[in-house]
Amino acid sequence: MKVAVLDVKGKETGRKADLSDAVYKIEPNKHAIYLDVKQYMAHQRQGTHSTKERADIVGSTRKIKKQKGTGTARAGSIKSPIFRGGGRVFGPRPKDYSQKLNKNVKRLARKSALSLKGQDQAIMVVEDFNFDSPKTKDFIQILKSLGLENKKSLFVLGDSNNNVYLSSRNLKGYEVVTNSELSTYKILNANQIVLLEGSLEGIEANLNK
Repeated sequence: MKVAVLDVKGKETGRKADLSDAVYKIEPNKHAIYLDVKQYMAHQRQGTHSTKERADIVGSTRKIKKQKGTGTARAGSIKSPIFRGGGRVFGPRPKDYSQKLNKNVKRLARKSALSLKGQDQAIMVVEDFNFDSPKTKDFIQILKSLGLENKKSLFVLGDSNNNVYLSSRNLKGYEVVTNSELSTYKILNANQIVLLEGSLEGIEANLNK
């Protein structure tokens, strides 16, 4: 698949990037996509939720009233869940939500997601760029030149670039990642995928292992 390479002003450079059909033009496997997104969402959960049950409450263990003759229900502990300040019944406990997924399934899911974006013509290739220092206004200017002002976009870099990352960090709806950080969820969550030239070789290398 041939895609025109654009410069940071949104104009064609005259070069074309050759995107591998084995990565960007396969028959999408929706079940693989589902499994990978499900794993990603599960891994976002901290699992630190916790409450105190009656055994965890600090307090007296004496019997608060005699067993019979009071005219009310029996009560053996002030820490009982029926009293104010008592423990919770079957409360949540810390839990590990992580899930396992085969590497081949994850690769298939990412290739399927990229292929879906390719079908929607939502992939563009831009020549590599850099900033002398982190400046959000410079990044916004590139977004305007590429016509991405109101589009949720994912920029994929070849190598980590701190200036570009910091320039985009406080803009809602835009994310900058390296080719090794690319995930199925992030691909599908963006309306437009912007691949920098330096990322193409790394993406294909990672997904064709």
